[in-house]
Amino acid sequence: MKFTEKMSNKLNELLEKNYDAEKGYKRAAEKVDNTKLKQFFNEQAQKRYDFGHEIKTEIKNYGETPDKGGSTTGAMHRTWMDIETAFSSNNEETILEEVQKGEKAAIEEYNEVIKDTTLPPTTQQILTKQRDTIQNACQSAKNFEAVVS
Repeated sequence: MKFTEKMSNKLNELLEKNYDAEKGYKRAAEKVDNTKLKQFFNEQAQKRYDFGHEIKTEIKNYGETPDKGGSTTGAMHRTWMDIETAFSSNNEETILEEVQKGEKAAIEEYNEVIKDTTLPPTTQQILTKQRDTIQNACQSAKNFEAVVS
């Protein structure tokens, strides 16, 4: 079986967004002083790196070519763009709010791909697991926000 071109494009978009989220989390980790928050951001960056490789492998398994890392075509993904403002203030609460915004957008994008009925079951399982992990990260960011505010 082979992915349709449309499905390949969707998966490559998720791949790029994971790379962008990884970069965003690394940048967030550099900007915060709170040790637990820094650790959380670094863990999320690693998860997004791992997600990217899982998606890349899945794309290859179905005979397609994954895009090269990161969306260099337009700097960072739009949902992580606003985080620049948060970084300039070094306000942990603002950074957490932007992280939540980015993760909520990622969840929507995952849901869009997951609901495609042409998606192979293995790919659907991988993406569902990743989406659920992102939902947990979003909730954790919300919990951190209550602590740092």
